[in-house]
Amino acid sequence: MEIRQQIKLFQAMEKPNFYPHPVSSIEQRETHISKVFLTGDYVYKIKKPVNLEFLDFTTLEKRRYYCRQEFILNRRLTHNVYLDVVAITFKDGEYFMAGPGNPVEYAVKMRQLPEDRSMVHLLKRIKIGRNDIEDLALILSVFYGQGPSAGHIHSFGAWENIQANCEENFRQTMIFAGEILDERIFQIIQSATLSFLHRRKELFDNRIESGKIRDCHGDLRTGHIYFADDGIQIIDCIEFNERFRYHDIASDLAFLAMDLDYEGFPQIAVHLLNAYVNHSKDQDIFVLIDFYKCYRAFVRCKVNCMRLQEGGLVEANKRKLLKETVKYLDLAYRYAVKFTRPTLWVVCGMPGSGKSTISRELSKVFGIKTFRSDVIRKELFGMKPGDPSDIPFEEGIYSKNASSLTYGKLLLLAQVEIEKGNSVILDATYGNKHHRAEALRMARDTDANIVFVECVLKEKLLKERLSNRKTKSSVSDARLYHFEYFKKGFEPLNEVGDAMHICVNTEKPLEKCMQQILAKDIVAIGAEPHN
Repeated sequence: MEIRQQIKLFQAMEKPNFYPHPVSSIEQRETHISKVFLTGDYVYKIKKPVNLEFLDFTTLEKRRYYCRQEFILNRRLTHNVYLDVVAITFKDGEYFMAGPGNPVEYAVKMRQLPEDRSMVHLLKRIKIGRNDIEDLALILSVFYGQGPSAGHIHSFGAWENIQANCEENFRQTMIFAGEILDERIFQIIQSATLSFLHRRKELFDNRIESGKIRDCHGDLRTGHIYFADDGIQIIDCIEFNERFRYHDIASDLAFLAMDLDYEGFPQIAVHLLNAYVNHSKDQDIFVLIDFYKCYRAFVRCKVNCMRLQEGGLVEANKRKLLKETVKYLDLAYRYAVKFTRPTLWVVCGMPGSGKSTISRELSKVFGIKTFRSDVIRKELFGMKPGDPSDIPFEEGIYSKNASSLTYGKLLLLAQVEIEKGNSVILDATYGNKHHRAEALRMARDTDANIVFVECVLKEKLLKERLSNRKTKSSVSDARLYHFEYFKKGFEPLNEVGDAMHICVNTEKPLEKCMQQILAKDIVAIGAEPHN
């Protein structure tokens, strides 16, 4: 069925008497690939006969097949919603729903869910609670955990395929740069995306090895999630292209997180991701989430651009779609700045508070260097890291001048990494406001993000850890008898704003500490929206 013939069918479907059940009113919705008729009790979805490179609905048999796929796949996250695939027939110049004549089209028949129970509507009415998000996170965790994970599916998560997906997005959208999309912002997002892919290939390889490439939803957003009386229903997954459904769990969740950001609920996005990680223990999603959020925001840009190019929109709808497209582009730009700009991680706190443990784990997660003050200090004065020093603090290598040299060297080493485009970790007490001010200044001068991870611990436990160093080798020379000196000299981080300060109680398990750190929504300097 050609598009002009399908238009005649759509005209028939606009009439209530076309349907084999009572219909008082009909609402229509349209995307670049489908037309949807909402009749009150039921919804009928028709696929357009289009070929958009990433999907092909050009023949009746293909549309029938993909209707069937939609019916089967969407039953994974719904119950009693996807009811049937219905043939639409034609005879004697008239169209029928499952009537006489030969099939000329197929429709997915669904139970119509109440629009006021969709997640996007409930959010705007402040009707989504903490427990709702916890329930949603549990459902998604179970869904991803039970989903197939095999060699064929894993191949879709290969670095080469992710790169191809990103390049396809940019290639298909390039014609809109300078017209619908701001060309400069387009180029920044493209460059940032491809640069991240080339620098962080190991991250994507690790996701395959850890079995995080699954058969996912593919189009997970607030408009497709319903908190209905009979439970949470998640509709409208991708059925037309395995490449868009077989991917990293982080990519699937990123779509929903991005959509929550778009709708103005970033804290709910953070809560959802935290709740998901609590169930799944998949902390690595935090490392990739901004990359995939950028990818998802840009996909929305592309889809909107295609719809605008298709035409047929009334002026008001065209303006609305243009506004949405610019907003998605701004979001993609913000995410690109966040995952591209290097971050200076300052892991600080009292001796014995667990700084080095946290630093090592951060280094492992991000694949970045750590510079430790205890090691740098001794190297500056010709000593080996393991060489003990019984010199009283504030004398010799621990004098104020020696400390200034040590902290200055730390910043120089960090600056070298940042200027290469790499994030870096500084592991040091940083109990002095002046030293923290120097780190802040360096971050500003190099246009880097900066985060202070302050490790804290009860005084009793700090003393126990320092006391244990009598029998264990340690690069640090801090001992129990130095405790009061450090306590007296440690200046609180009052001048460091909440946006760049994470206070971590290291009495908690390392896994929980890392989740708290990685879940922090780092505010990227200079990520202003495009106007």
